[in-house]
Amino acid sequence: MFVDASALVAIIVDEDDGTSLAERLDMAERRYTSPMALYETALALLRIRASPIDAITAMINNFIVKSRVETVPITPEIGRIAIDAFARFGRGRHPARLNMGDCFAYACARSLGVPLLAKGEDFPLTDVELA
Repeated sequence: MFVDASALVAIIVDEDDGTSLAERLDMAERRYTSPMALYETALALLRIRASPIDAITAMINNFIVKSRVETVPITPEIGRIAIDAFARFGRGRHPARLNMGDCFAYACARSLGVPLLAKGEDFPLTDVELA
């Protein structure tokens, strides 16, 4: 499964749905994320917690290692799929209103052929398989 920043944040800060997302994460044989999702996670955690960036980065890295989440590179193919995702599901074009990070999470999941672990009302309006 590909783990979106929304799921990472929810699990790390134990949001209301964090436990159910963590359970779904635990059931996956392989877990992936991207540098872009990690960047989005860091920015969100910086807004939520009044901690230095080094502490936030360590928190994310510890979670990634403990949860055995692999970080995949953003390839040209993923970039092309993200552009297509924006054309089909992007803000101002579709009710899903995917932003840039969403388009790349969508593209990573599609490129890897795995379901997407995310929260929110946007991805269910697309054709990506959800975890």
